[in-house]
Amino acid sequence: MDGGPTAANGSKDNECRHPLEILQTISDESGLKLTDENFAKLMDERDPLKHLRDEFHYPTMGQILHTDPKLVSPDEDSIYLCGNSLGLCPKKAKDHLMVEMDKWATRGVQGHMTGDLPWAMCGEILEEDMMKIVGGKREEVAIMNGLTVNLHLLMMSFYRPTKDRYKILCESKAFPSDHYAFESQARLHGFDAEKALLCMEPREGEFTLRTEDIVATIEREGDSIALVCFSGVQYYTGQFFDIPTITRAAQAKGCHVGFDLAHAVGNLPLYLHDWNVDFACWCCYKYLNGGAGAVAGLFVHERYRDNTYPRLLGWWGHKMETRFVMDNKMDLIPGARGYGLSNVSGILCANLKASLEVFNKTSMEEIRRKSVLLTGYLEALVKLAYSRPAGKTAEEDGDEVYIDIFTPSDPAQRGAQLSLAFNVSIEQVFKELEKRGVVCDKRLPRVIRIAPAPLYCSFLDVHRFMDRLQDALKAAKSSLVRIDTHNV
Repeated sequence: MDGGPTAANGSKDNECRHPLEILQTISDESGLKLTDENFAKLMDERDPLKHLRDEFHYPTMGQILHTDPKLVSPDEDSIYLCGNSLGLCPKKAKDHLMVEMDKWATRGVQGHMTGDLPWAMCGEILEEDMMKIVGGKREEVAIMNGLTVNLHLLMMSFYRPTKDRYKILCESKAFPSDHYAFESQARLHGFDAEKALLCMEPREGEFTLRTEDIVATIEREGDSIALVCFSGVQYYTGQFFDIPTITRAAQAKGCHVGFDLAHAVGNLPLYLHDWNVDFACWCCYKYLNGGAGAVAGLFVHERYRDNTYPRLLGWWGHKMETRFVMDNKMDLIPGARGYGLSNVSGILCANLKASLEVFNKTSMEEIRRKSVLLTGYLEALVKLAYSRPAGKTAEEDGDEVYIDIFTPSDPAQRGAQLSLAFNVSIEQVFKELEKRGVVCDKRLPRVIRIAPAPLYCSFLDVHRFMDRLQDALKAAKSSLVRIDTHNV
């Protein structure tokens, strides 16, 4: 489905090997243990993308909140492992933003049609760069609105329920905003949301959904399913779904199929056109580093270029050539851009432009090669330090802290995130990590998400995180509360 791991020096000789195997080979050849700080430094020396960290403002310990000055040095880099929630600020963002602010101040309304980023076309100008990241063609990709707005707009066209085919197949732990969208769309069409949503659960004792189970459900229930809509990468577990396989299975049963790519875009190479996906949508503030509340994107396959499906219309879906005729006769833009409602914000596009310029200095395939190895390094260190011994049950843990990794070990089924699930309450662990300058996030009931984004995170960041985790667990030991590890 996507590229395999590659050695830190960029060689493709290792693409069929698991990253843990590659790391161990480098360890053996260098004579450095995986747990040695010098091993992390060696990996960073070999990293062909290491220079891209300088393209971002990387917060220091003294700049972030909740650090304990007795435990950290204010001038030291923080350990930022939260790109899955909000990517860091590109250094050029402020420059691009000030250009647009100055244009507004000096030209006013004339800014709509002037400058490198004219506001009337600012989304369109960035589409070509976005196409390369998601694997779409020119008329298939558009930049507009917010993620959930785009999901609703697309569902208005692609969720077309009938009396017998009305269900929406999704994950039981779909991101809340998606779940609410599914429920509201079902109700909008007059269906009971509880009956309309077919929410899949992992098998008992497992954390993620198996592709074969998704396919089997589609084959079994497909005649009653109007829409299959999954994440690209599951926010809680970090699982990367097999998009092409799910798409083929859904379309074979006559279902429309779409994906929320919030945690996948800018994280993994995507080939939406080649995968034949009907539609997709995404935000741009996580791995795409577009800033909080960034403008979002959507994809509609070219076969729907001139679709006549129901849709909500707005002025920005009208062709530019006739938009200002103002005769109230819609002259619809073919393809994805026809879903536009209002003028895209030039201010938001300035931030996104800064990030896309960084992506243009590399490729998603090269980013992926580093990411596979960087996430594999995190996995290796966590397993070495906190795996429960074979044969030992959770009931026998005693005072020991163990970590389950909910994210699949197979690199083809994950991106730049590991969901670490603790056998103790994560509340105190998280607070102690914050004191030590670790920026990550928690997702109840059991998970702390760690995301080493490859554009600006290093192997040394991962090594430093493991040191801080050990210190955090020691500091929190007296107040750690054991929890039921059967609760995913």
